[in-house]
Amino acid sequence: MSNSILREKSKQFAIEIIGICREMRRNRIEYALIDQLLRSGTSIGANIHEAQFAQGTKDFISKFEIALKECNESDYWLEILLSTDSIEKSKCLKLRADCDEIRKMLISSVTTIKNKHNS
Repeated sequence: MSNSILREKSKQFAIEIIGICREMRRNRIEYALIDQLLRSGTSIGANIHEAQFAQGTKDFISKFEIALKECNESDYWLEILLSTDSIEKSKCLKLRADCDEIRKMLISSVTTIKNKHNS
């Protein structure tokens, strides 16, 4: 899959995260949890977008690996919010599926780039 697809999916994920965080704020869910999800969920796309202007292959890989860490963190916060009945189950499951898809794309991209770089 091309990086443009990954950029678009991560951007859409960030938009959905912003929307669900707004909804949870209206429902007076713990602000610290919402803030953590908002930060990690929007950081994925920001790092992927930033990688577009990386200063070489190592910097590019680093940005994608940071995005991967943020993706894993987002999934954790979604899991916590679901476990505490702070988020609607169907919305959470969709976000976690989207997060998993982005994670797989990031892993594939990093693996491919590292293999090409080490060849």
